[in-house]
Amino acid sequence: QVQLVESGGGSVQPGGSLRLSCVATGNIISINDMVWYRQTPEKQRELVASISSGGYTHVAESVTGRFTISRENAKFTVYLQMNSLKSADTAVYYCNAKGVVAHPSSGDYWGQGTQVTVSS
Repeated sequence: QVQLVESGGGSVQPGGSLRLSCVATGNIISINDMVWYRQTPEKQRELVASISSGGYTHVAESVTGRFTISRENAKFTVYLQMNSLKSADTAVYYCNAKGVVAHPSSGDYWGQGTQVTVSS
């Protein structure tokens, strides 16, 4: 089985920081892209940041300069460092692993989501 386990969410004041982690476990050979999304009941799901197996990154315009995505391939782990948090960043953050090569099943996998709340 392949599972994605997220951690690091919580509640912070505006201007604060959080670091989200997502660890993929199982009989994994490789993962192509690792992606962070976020969603609220009022908004459509939004792509926050992505990173390829080669380390190429993309960060959404809304978080550029504040969020940084990174990964450790040997541990199948992706991080999202979030600085200068705003109330608009409040959402459930989901980790997504695309193009997972694993035994006995390969495919795309999602984490359970972790809540990030930014308020004063």
